[in-house]
Amino acid sequence: MENIERNATHQDLAPEVEPQDQANHAIQVVDADPRREETAQPETQEEQAGTIEDESAVAEDETETVKDESEVAEGEPEVAEGEPETVEEDSEPEVVPEAKPTKKKQSAQIVPADRVQAEEVPTIPIGSLQTISTLEPEVSVHSVASMRAVGMPAPLVVQPSEYRRGIGEWLDIWRDGIRLNYLPLSLMPILLGTALAWTQTVTPDKPLGHLDIVHFAMALVAAVILQIGANLINDYYDHQHGVDASNALGPGGLIQQGLIKPIRVLTIGLIVLGIGAVLGLIASLAGGPLTCLFGLIIVLCAYFFSATKRSLSSLGLGELVGFIAFGLLPVMGAYMIQTGGHLVATTFYYSLALGFLAAAIIYANDMRDIEGDSHVGRKTLTTMIGLRWSRIAYIVLMVLAYVVVLLLGVPHGHNHFVLLALWTLPTLAVAISGVLRTEISAGFHDVMRQSMKILVMFTILLIVGLVIAAFIPVVPKLPAHLISLP
Repeated sequence: MENIERNATHQDLAPEVEPQDQANHAIQVVDADPRREETAQPETQEEQAGTIEDESAVAEDETETVKDESEVAEGEPEVAEGEPETVEEDSEPEVVPEAKPTKKKQSAQIVPADRVQAEEVPTIPIGSLQTISTLEPEVSVHSVASMRAVGMPAPLVVQPSEYRRGIGEWLDIWRDGIRLNYLPLSLMPILLGTALAWTQTVTPDKPLGHLDIVHFAMALVAAVILQIGANLINDYYDHQHGVDASNALGPGGLIQQGLIKPIRVLTIGLIVLGIGAVLGLIASLAGGPLTCLFGLIIVLCAYFFSATKRSLSSLGLGELVGFIAFGLLPVMGAYMIQTGGHLVATTFYYSLALGFLAAAIIYANDMRDIEGDSHVGRKTLTTMIGLRWSRIAYIVLMVLAYVVVLLLGVPHGHNHFVLLALWTLPTLAVAISGVLRTEISAGFHDVMRQSMKILVMFTILLIVGLVIAAFIPVVPKLPAHLISLP
């Protein structure tokens, strides 16, 4: 009988314990992303072992619960063996203690979103969201016009003197601003034109020839000062037009780097340009009215190269300005200053060679700045025809300079020593190779440097060829003249 009661008690309690256990097993985790089902990793052996231990612990808890209920049943009066079992209708239902919730740890089961009904997904009523939004504090805007101005007190510590720029540092800043590396553009034409005029005066009777040192020095200084003034003015107008604002390779940058005030750069540039114009005018008076006209054109080109909104450089005329202002006019003007206004065709041919080289250098500069010029809408010849045709145009300009030298030195009866300029052909090959291969600003900057090097060496070798050709007839007679000197 005791066994029967125990079995009955166990059977009666089993339906009540199992739903709770099933409820605990029915907890599932819903994942809105079905892709995570594929990436879900199977449980490791340790996790499976932990799950088995948790299930055994739950089984032991159920067994203890059954034993407790059996003890309660033993406390009730036993029914006689011969009497049938009767159920009292009026008796109150037996209260069975609820099974304690199990502490079973279930691994999260991932269910894709397509297997979950919409009603099972937890949602937040929109009314709750509206209530939350009404509880949030409103943003209030107050005018600051009536607020008291905030002022910073004077610093207690004065900036030490070692942080102030000294004279040497200011000289370095201005040296970069005036672009000393570009000065050969104005120096070489004056030297070549003067050498042409001087070598023609060298004769056996007058082996030292005739050279007006004062006017030569004035023309040389005027050309340098004019270019410095033009560079400063160019720096100011580039700042106004937004040109070279972020170009680390571009020269100058007094304003772009915040070193000098813009109006101060413009003022100094105009003053320097005026001084150069006065010196150039004084030197040009020795060459006559035509030389003065050449000087005036050079001054106008120096100012309007970058000045005003319709500057010459922004109209695609930069290369033409370089051809005229750094080639034709200064070479012929320097020659006429030494000869008193006389001009020969040979001087024009030599000026063509330097003009082509100067135009090529400006072309390389525009290819370097093509990205910045295109960004601000500046129209240069490079931005209008593109890099492909600009490379071809650069090569043509460089080659034309050498063609002029060949025409001057190869024919019979001409000065063959000017062919010494062909020694710069290896450097020309490097420059042409660079312009064909590069695609970046740094590469075009290196091409421009190589072109400047060619200009300097080309001009020096031409002058050496002229001097050699002039002194060869004089050398046999030099001892006699030296003996006759008092």
